[in-house]
Amino acid sequence: MNFKTILVHLDHSVRSPVRAAMAARWARAHGSHLTGLLPTGLSDGVIPADAIASGMSDYIAESADYLRHRAEAIAREFREAVAGTGPMSYEVRMVDGDTVDAVVRHGRVSDLVVIGQSDDSNRTDTIVRALAEHVLMDVGRPVMVVPSAGTFYEVPKRILVGWDGSREAAVAVQAALPALRRAARVTLVSLRHSNDEDNAQRLLTADMVQYLLRHGVQARAESQVTEIDIADSLLSRISDLDADLLVMGGYGHSRLRERVLGGVTRQVLAQMTVPVLMAH
Repeated sequence: MNFKTILVHLDHSVRSPVRAAMAARWARAHGSHLTGLLPTGLSDGVIPADAIASGMSDYIAESADYLRHRAEAIAREFREAVAGTGPMSYEVRMVDGDTVDAVVRHGRVSDLVVIGQSDDSNRTDTIVRALAEHVLMDVGRPVMVVPSAGTFYEVPKRILVGWDGSREAAVAVQAALPALRRAARVTLVSLRHSNDEDNAQRLLTADMVQYLLRHGVQARAESQVTEIDIADSLLSRISDLDADLLVMGGYGHSRLRERVLGGVTRQVLAQMTVPVLMAH
């Protein structure tokens, strides 16, 4: 497997160029085709003429023109930025309609979907805030979430893998193999609380290390008992190891349980400091 097609979500946020630049670096490193997916913000619904108050048609037309021009400017910036780094295969797709639906549909014909972490600048935009959650659950492809702060100039070399033996973690590891092969250091980290059962038999960590070795990835494993939240401990290990990418499974529980009780996925997505490659 390789990342033959990488899709990056483009929008008008200040982090869109950072996200696009990172996706372009990955595409160049992996010899991928890069697709910049740009939802225009225009609805694909049709408003009946008799539903528009007098004088509103001009406002609607002006709003549509504004959104279209804004999208064209974003597309132009993306093309210029990618072209400025040298020859590579890329395109921009401007699409109308629902943002989440567009990213999911086009993401399904890609190998990796790159989106941004929600942040305070998006607090009034429900679609953007829900994007990572919905895309991860529905797209059927690995998703890389880029933090809302920081710059990431290099393809990851020090990768931390959150390994808990779950289906989601196994899918994430398999999906991340192209990145893991390029890394200088891969660390599998398994965490549990002191009152949790020792799941060494279920984790099969040594077997996962051998699995990775057969795929050309030399990894070391560590197992730790922690007294703090698993997510906090995982994020702490990222800092300790100076990792520049986290690979983990996403939403091992239902979204409802994650919403009500909290969960590792939601906490990592809220507090992440490095890009996170997730799969569900």
